[in-house]
Amino acid sequence: MELVSEVTVELVKHSASDSDVVWAARVSTAGEKSLAAVGQDAERARGLINFLMRDRHGSPFEHNSMTFFVSAPILVFREFHRHRVGWSYNEESGRYRELRPVFYVPGPDRKLVQEGKPGQYVFTEGDETQHKLVGEAMERSYRESYAAYQEMLAAGVAREVARAVLPVGLFSSMYATCNARSLMHFLSLRTKDERGIVPSFPQREIEMVAEKMEAFWAELMPITHAAFNANGRVAP
Repeated sequence: MELVSEVTVELVKHSASDSDVVWAARVSTAGEKSLAAVGQDAERARGLINFLMRDRHGSPFEHNSMTFFVSAPILVFREFHRHRVGWSYNEESGRYRELRPVFYVPGPDRKLVQEGKPGQYVFTEGDETQHKLVGEAMERSYRESYAAYQEMLAAGVAREVARAVLPVGLFSSMYATCNARSLMHFLSLRTKDERGIVPSFPQREIEMVAEKMEAFWAELMPITHAAFNANGRVAP
């Protein structure tokens, strides 16, 4: 059994650049002449991109694509799959393969204690005793549940039935494909950033995924990313 505190995000393929925003926007006023902007350096169009972001003209930000490979605990995917518009997913299946014993345990920097009532709570650091308890309790539960899973498989029980005993701390993997507009909406909800004008309260584990995705996107579309930050991290 493997206990893991980090998530994995890899950029598998992409067709995404700042110039994609420019030619998609300019077709509205230039028609076929907008073809000249395809593949051009978008630096001279920084003001246009910022205008589109500021005034929430969103469709030009959809003409691009990024595909990520994500490995994270199932509890992350439960939240991730709420993002449906502009996203496509394919996840590994417990019906068709024997699931590997890789489980999530929070790292030492993960805040453990929730204080306050729903909608007004904050998370604070856990002490050494609490971190020890979390690690030991999770490992014990994981070992017991995976042993039960293996016992059923050995007895000939179908994988799709046996998997029911496995917890949401089990790691799964998926491909997730999106465009910049759908990614910005995801980031606005799943990251907590002082530049954001809309309050966001993400669970730390999905925020870890979001941060890694954002880092890749910022390299692919730096002007668009800068405009997103400058305009309150709100999807156009």
